[in-house]
Amino acid sequence: MSLDQLIDNCKINDTKAQGELYTLFSSKLFSVCLKYSRNYAEAEDNLQDAFVTIFKKIGQYKNKGSFEGWLKRITINTALQCYRTQGVFDIVNENLIEDEAVTIEDENNISLDYLLQIIQELPDRYRLVFNLYVLDGYSHQDIAEMLKIATGTSKSNLARARQTLKDKITDYKTRLNSQTL
Repeated sequence: MSLDQLIDNCKINDTKAQGELYTLFSSKLFSVCLKYSRNYAEAEDNLQDAFVTIFKKIGQYKNKGSFEGWLKRITINTALQCYRTQGVFDIVNENLIEDEAVTIEDENNISLDYLLQIIQELPDRYRLVFNLYVLDGYSHQDIAEMLKIATGTSKSNLARARQTLKDKITDYKTRLNSQTL
């Protein structure tokens, strides 16, 4: 069955088509959920919530643009919604820090698993802005609108996330170097 036919069948609440759509996209969307969740269990919950929303709103998809992009946007918004309702961004009054003030250099010796781990360990507001800006390519203006924060807060949170990651990488490398001596 073609993707267009699968989508059309989902629009009429065909549960078999919904199952196929889930099977087709769940692993990709789960990786998106992992980026925006504190842990594996929360990512699983966000994935399920995202698919509930996808199946409710699939009638709004007009077969224009990337379907996968549409799914990804719903998934990101679903994960972010849980943080909006928890008030993660309510009391953020930080000074503007230059966007490119801190860069992370020489991650080549760091495993991908460790990088993902330390990104997930970032405080929620830093992790979400970091993921949206660095990994998904959203602008600070887009992030500010999505998270209902000021553009300056987005820039500040990104700079603080980068600094935190840089510090953790430096500590990690120091521990590795002291073990090899």
